[in-house]
Amino acid sequence: MKYVILLLAFLALQSCNGQKKQNNQPTSSLKVVKTDAQWREELTPEQYYVLREKGTERPHTGEYVNKFENGKYVCAACGNVLYGSDSKFASDCGWPSFDKAVKGSVVYKDDFTFGMQRTEVMCAACGGHLGHVFDDGPEETTGKRYCTNSVSVKFIPADKK
Repeated sequence: MKYVILLLAFLALQSCNGQKKQNNQPTSSLKVVKTDAQWREELTPEQYYVLREKGTERPHTGEYVNKFENGKYVCAACGNVLYGSDSKFASDCGWPSFDKAVKGSVVYKDDFTFGMQRTEVMCAACGGHLGHVFDDGPEETTGKRYCTNSVSVKFIPADKK
């Protein structure tokens, strides 16, 4: 019983997790293309781990988990506008959650890591890993939950340009 509980806890923590793997987003479709050395120089180690190596931050530790101010969320790597604050909701999953992305701002890829079938969400401009999208969001809107790493986005308040 103890092992079953540990296994279930591990799987729950992995519900929004990424995994370190090579970014195989085709560079020909990206608007922002940089070398690995350039990304390492421009991003913090944690941002690099999440955005370029498809990692994840620990649940309930991100800067934007409980932020609900008016504004927009942009890619921390390239500034591409990803989500409006009107699409953010409290999901209690441990990561910032949105019910929709700005049209054309993200791309999707099947992700079968950890023996699960998920859909990875990446920035359409630079290919940076943002998180995953699930079908357990608010039914009154889109039914989607974009589970996003705080470190992969930057919040721009509405009163700033």
